[in-house]
Amino acid sequence: MPSLKNDIFIKTLLKQPVDRTPVWMMRQAGRYLPEYRKVREQAGSFLDLCTNPELACEVTLQPLRRYGFDAAILFSDILTVPDAMGLGLYFSENEGPKFTNPVRTAADVDKLPIPDPENELRYVMDAVRLIRKNLQGSVPLIGFSGSPWTLATYMVEGGSSKSFQKVKAMMYNEPKLMHVMLDKLAQSVASYLNAQIAAGAQAVMLFDTWGGMLSTEDYSEFSLYYAKQVRALLNTQVDGQQIPTILFTKGGGLWLELMADAGYDALGLDWQTDMQQARARVGNKVALQGNMDPVALYANPEVITEKVKTVLAKYGQGSGHVFNLGHGILPDINPEHVKAMVDAVRQYSPAYHLS
Repeated sequence: MPSLKNDIFIKTLLKQPVDRTPVWMMRQAGRYLPEYRKVREQAGSFLDLCTNPELACEVTLQPLRRYGFDAAILFSDILTVPDAMGLGLYFSENEGPKFTNPVRTAADVDKLPIPDPENELRYVMDAVRLIRKNLQGSVPLIGFSGSPWTLATYMVEGGSSKSFQKVKAMMYNEPKLMHVMLDKLAQSVASYLNAQIAAGAQAVMLFDTWGGMLSTEDYSEFSLYYAKQVRALLNTQVDGQQIPTILFTKGGGLWLELMADAGYDALGLDWQTDMQQARARVGNKVALQGNMDPVALYANPEVITEKVKTVLAKYGQGSGHVFNLGHGILPDINPEHVKAMVDAVRQYSPAYHLS
């Protein structure tokens, strides 16, 4: 793997010394940027944008041009895997993602295939290759997938949900069936991430968006167990370089010790988790990523600067902290407020890395 001009993101995930805290942002390629909205209009629909490697590459690079983030993240959607399993993904106006063929019965689970990433998901791999080429070694590229549990919630519910009653009913009434489904998803997700790594992703992240909806025992059995399965199947050595891995469970602050034992190099923290306590709880096992409240970006730049300083101070001295929001940026944030956040990380983080 050719060397990176800026590798502080990779080094930080591996807890190696750096001279400042790296910064990137979940959903950094998105609707808050006017240049993104222009390309999205050109694409015709969100799904058309995701499945067009040239346009996906363009929107991946846009936030880097504007802010110089320390990592790029592949522009895609977590529901590409269930779509490739034949569930018929579509997006309805103001209602988010929907599936034409939700998974409700043993027969539905039985016919779920494990997609070939270079076949059914070729457009994602082509986007990864194109982005890597266009980055020209400037910063690393992050690949990602939804976690098996999170994908299962959408697949059984048929879309987004507030109560998760259908998926939880399956989990409680037919646990064996749920495990069969999650096992297929773990294999599919690992295969998908391995293909992204082979195509050029230099770090990978598992988004467990809905793990926090579970009780502690159900989280261990139905979410974390399969996140561990995915991690065990990943090829994280490429040309002598380690590919760092990040696990993010929204609402997972209760279970950091369990998550730190799952085999990932870093844990993403949502904004409701205290960074100082999190660091004390996980010790030296993993790096931490996060965790400013995304809504803080509505505040004026002076307040944003103070919020950044608080997060940095909470983590404290030394490497192992990637600055990020505690969830994705919201669509109507002022792009200048993002600049205030990035500038503050650059200005105030070097003091925490003095050897």
